[in-house]
Amino acid sequence: MAIVAGVDFGTLSVRVTIVDTVRGRLGSGVAEYPLHRRKDDPDFATQSHEDHMRALAEATRKAVSSAKISGDQVAALAIDTTGSSVIPVGANMEPLDEYYLWCDHRAAGEAALITETAHREKQEVIDWCGGIYSSEWGFSKLLHWLRHNPEKRERFVSAFEHCDMVAAVLCGITDPAKAPRSICAMGHKWMWNAALGGLPSEKFLTDVDPLLAGVRAKLNGRYATSDELAGTLAPEWAAKLGLRAGIPIPVGAFDAHWDAIGAGARTGDLVNVVGTSTCIIAMSGDKRLIPGVCGVVPGSVHPKKTGVEAGLSATGDIFNAIAQRANSTVAALSVGLESFRPGQTGLLRLAWDNGDRTVLVNPELGGITLGWNLSHTAQDELFAAIEGTAFHTRIILERMEEHGVPIRRVINAGGIPQKNEVLNRVYANVLNKPILIPQSDVTSLGSAIFAAMAAKAFSTIEEAQDALCPKHRVIEPDPKAARVYEELYALYRELYFGFGKSDAAAISVGRVLPTLRKIASARGNA
Repeated sequence: MAIVAGVDFGTLSVRVTIVDTVRGRLGSGVAEYPLHRRKDDPDFATQSHEDHMRALAEATRKAVSSAKISGDQVAALAIDTTGSSVIPVGANMEPLDEYYLWCDHRAAGEAALITETAHREKQEVIDWCGGIYSSEWGFSKLLHWLRHNPEKRERFVSAFEHCDMVAAVLCGITDPAKAPRSICAMGHKWMWNAALGGLPSEKFLTDVDPLLAGVRAKLNGRYATSDELAGTLAPEWAAKLGLRAGIPIPVGAFDAHWDAIGAGARTGDLVNVVGTSTCIIAMSGDKRLIPGVCGVVPGSVHPKKTGVEAGLSATGDIFNAIAQRANSTVAALSVGLESFRPGQTGLLRLAWDNGDRTVLVNPELGGITLGWNLSHTAQDELFAAIEGTAFHTRIILERMEEHGVPIRRVINAGGIPQKNEVLNRVYANVLNKPILIPQSDVTSLGSAIFAAMAAKAFSTIEEAQDALCPKHRVIEPDPKAARVYEELYALYRELYFGFGKSDAAAISVGRVLPTLRKIASARGNA
């Protein structure tokens, strides 16, 4: 038996959960931090390291108080974060700037250059990124920072993913060469590949841009999966968090990957971690290429299995944007959505409002809604957006299945499925598969499981999942609704690739709007 702390850094807040490995969740604490945006640059999204660490201390103390324990009873702590959220550091790992947050898309040009160079030089590593390098990933963001901060280049020592930076700071590590490097983070976002010698070669990086000269060596450190330790909690940070110094901290990972573990995922499960965006996580017993899927990395989810990551660049963010334009809230617009029927709005929505993460990997795309008339409402658009994100998820699921990833079950995890039953029902009908929803929130439970492993409370991840993960409730697809969605999905799939690929063959779209109207009319909304 052990009491452990699981930490989950999200886009706007950090949650710390205290878990007893026998009794389960004891309590939790949440603290917020600001997201810095610019009205003149929608691609800009940064956060402060200081804000993150202040919030972590606040949330940890709240969690300990909520759990009604003393801090010295906590036996281990583990951290997951968003990603790729990148911070450049100088001497002693002092931040030189704010984090380029996961949703910062300023580096689209740099990403395109990396992709073009990799294909020109026939770099095998680009195939393991799905064939296209993203503006959301590490090298793109670092190169963008180097190009736009010439006055800071001389002080640049290294760059870190958020999960590795927090772990290093908590462990009192000030030498980048001794810092942990998460294989989850570096494999999915920095093209690290053990079979290909680690990071891309110095020659390749300098061919992309001479500003990357020497960066490969500066990204040194201890590359490891999360069954290994980053270190132990330093006295300074033990005092700030109200915990005991010396407790183990495993190597961190991304939030969605550990959320999949917390949701009870095993090989053969696909997990939709639905929040501001959607991360789609699966595990496989072997390693195989999947075109357009942004990462196939051994050890990134479960240390002993191959992790597969895909996703949508915006989900909850789209819902919120629709509500904000209507001077409303998602909760208010959702009242009555349970009575909506498949296709009844006559709208078909391509959810590219923040670009396409998978399978086109194109940040330059924008949202499209077809079928508008003068009577449509924001509520109609919200329902169409839910349908659109489900269609996009099916595109990704089919791509994975086509390339040998087994999908036995679909689990909807993340915050939104816990409070939006309409989304769960639509996903079940669009995918035409049962949807499993954890019976309680699993945010930070995955990190608690890895903390429990570090405390040696369990011998395997599976044993920990059996003890700590909530059971699932199941939403079965409705056959009639599934048949309607089959017809709509055929339209969606053709438009997805027709609009989304610059080299797509010409398609005939003259039947799209009449078909949408026909389906809406048949559903009683002519």
